[in-house]
Amino acid sequence: MERVTLRIPKQQIEEVERMVETGEYPNRSEAIRAAVREKLNEQDGSKERPSEKRKRRSFQRA
Repeated sequence: MERVTLRIPKQQIEEVERMVETGEYPNRSEAIRAAVREKLNEQDGSKERPSEKRKRRSFQRA
């Protein structure tokens, strides 16, 4: 996996942080990777695989 540095508006990062806090994602990186995957799938005209949906939902914060 490669590291990418990017700038994101504060409001958007706050939204991502809320998704992490609620357990939707384990961390910001995974939330952002999921957004990129969704956009790429949208561009391809393909849908997210059911296994990806299950993975995303299974992240719970202890």
